Amino acid sequence: MSIVSEFKAFAMKGNVVDMAVGIIIGAAFGKIVSSFVGDVIMPPIGLLIGGVDFTDLAITLKAAEGDLPAVVLSYGKFLQTILDFMIVAFAIFMGVKAINKLKREEAAAPEAPPAPTKEQELLGEIRDLLKAQQDK
Repeated sequence: MSIVSEFKAFAMKGNVVDMAVGIIIGAAFGKIVSSFVGDVIMPPIGLLIGGVDFTDLAITLKAAEGDLPAVVLSYGKFLQTILDFMIVAFAIFMGVKAINKLKREEAAAPEAPPAPTKEQELLGEIRDLLKAQQDK
């Protein structure tokens, strides 16, 4: 088997294609979540805590000299990333919790017993006749 045909067989396996689609969808969804956190969730939180923008928090380790930029420890970006993660993790937790609740309610719903088959009906009649004969 040539390398090209072997690669084609590998690349066209269902798992590889499914994984590729999942990664692409995940990357696109990541952009949506980032926008939601950065543009919808963080402005009200920033307003509640006094308009602090965590991304601006930094410590200058060495001031800029000539053409050299300043050496900055940007701990605010790190704090912002942690806060973003916590918000996303909590949102996912709430979504999974809601899905699990729906599954529990679905599983708890009693199902109607299936109608007896002709064979079961016949066996029930035989049982009743035998019981009636024993009672005589």
